Amino acid sequence: MSTIPCLTSRILSFRDARNWKVYHGPKEMAVAISVEASELLQHFVWQDPIQSEQRVLQKKEEIASEMADIAILLFEMAHNSGVDLENAILQKLERNEQRYPVDKAKDSNKKYNEL
Repeated sequence: MSTIPCLTSRILSFRDARNWKVYHGPKEMAVAISVEASELLQHFVWQDPIQSEQRVLQKKEEIASEMADIAILLFEMAHNSGVDLENAILQKLERNEQRYPVDKAKDSNKKYNEL
């Protein structure tokens, strides 16, 4: 199983072999993540919930590729910005556990400040 640091190292090797770091500033990375997220979203435009589920089954490889693009860019942006992504994720999960306690959030789609 790969870890975030191992995957990030491979991503950086790919980038550096092509001398692309100069193009990967914070704004460019954020824009690229947004573009790739939009490409993922494009698969679900005008789809009802059942169609969305079917779309995932029918276009799984394409959807997985868009998800991978987002993750690759996110891992690199975190590295470039000095963010320990694994720690940031763990901290966010802890915060979400506090914001969304099971006894209040279970079976609800309300935001934490509406529970």
